[in-house]
Amino acid sequence: MSHQPVSPSPDIVRLRNEGYEVEIRGTHLLISHVPCVNAARQIEFGTLVSTLALAGNTITKPDTHVVHFIGPHPCHKDGSIMAQIQHASQTQTLAEGIVVTHSFSNKPQNGYPDYYEKMNRYAEIISAPAQSLDANVTAKTFRVIEAKPEESVFNYHDTNSSRAEIEAISTKLKGQKVGIVGLGGTGSYVLDLVAKTPVDDIHLFDADVFCQHNAFRTPGAPSVEQLRTPPLKADYLAEIYSRMRRKIIPHAVALNAANVHLLHGLDFVFICMDDGRPKREIVALLETGGASFIDVGMGVQVGDSNLLGIVRVTTSTPRKRDHFSKRVSFADAKDDAYSTNIQIADLNMLNAAMAVIKWKKLRGFYQDMEHEHDCTYTISENQLLSDQAQP
Repeated sequence: MSHQPVSPSPDIVRLRNEGYEVEIRGTHLLISHVPCVNAARQIEFGTLVSTLALAGNTITKPDTHVVHFIGPHPCHKDGSIMAQIQHASQTQTLAEGIVVTHSFSNKPQNGYPDYYEKMNRYAEIISAPAQSLDANVTAKTFRVIEAKPEESVFNYHDTNSSRAEIEAISTKLKGQKVGIVGLGGTGSYVLDLVAKTPVDDIHLFDADVFCQHNAFRTPGAPSVEQLRTPPLKADYLAEIYSRMRRKIIPHAVALNAANVHLLHGLDFVFICMDDGRPKREIVALLETGGASFIDVGMGVQVGDSNLLGIVRVTTSTPRKRDHFSKRVSFADAKDDAYSTNIQIADLNMLNAAMAVIKWKKLRGFYQDMEHEHDCTYTISENQLLSDQAQP
């Protein structure tokens, strides 16, 4: 038998999306926390178990209408056995850790077309008496279901993509190793967005500590206690987003000519830093390696008692790089007269969103008709301009 994990089919994903506590264990499908009435007219909870019909590691149409149960034999609300589904009652080990006590039979005329129809129907039948006694009990608990490492990079299943029925599109982001250089205002928001995609690895590069001013331009809300002993940005943000997903690798270093080799092997890099000299080294290495990358930037100034400026996203791909040095400064931020280092969370967030949207366009997640490689947003005019389309 294959040792590759069984991938949930659309019908099983639907069960999960509707709130059932779904688990695939080997070649068995389990739904736990199914309410039922026991012989003493008390509400208990059991687990429905079905064998899975497989073709290789692909789930096919159910090959039996029979389902197993872990728990008391379901009864009507008066305590009498639900004889209409009664099949067999004996303790039986189906697989390691799966010991069932009953099996039920409720066969539609043409059988069950998929596992959603099968498991949902049994859950409805078994739960009905319990719900007549207490309308608040339900098998649809929406309990967090953890994902196994072999199933997903996430610690729990991405039910957002499955509920929106865009899982097939989201897979276009899989397999990528992404780097984020600079974890200031914009870089931290890039992480926030990329962490919610199924990329393989996310490498973080920043040598700075997370100071009090960073709290006002970074996702989340650090506590006073955390700021009293400021952590390194890379470690702080890696810890936060590792609560959601695996494979976030912090590098608490400032990239320069001596260590820029750390970017080798990355498929895509977001450059979210001001200093131009190390940026030149980074860009040279990425271009030599044939990688695609995006550089972000903001120029915000104080005007007549208000702020004005431009938010920029510049893309470089193997198909178009000739514009990059004309749009991106390689001077140090302190030497750049245009840069005042004003950082505002909403502009950081916008800059990050523009960059991530462009990256997703390059991966085919979003439709891209312009193929622009430079995009700017002018605050005062509310003007979004695209330029430098690839040949």
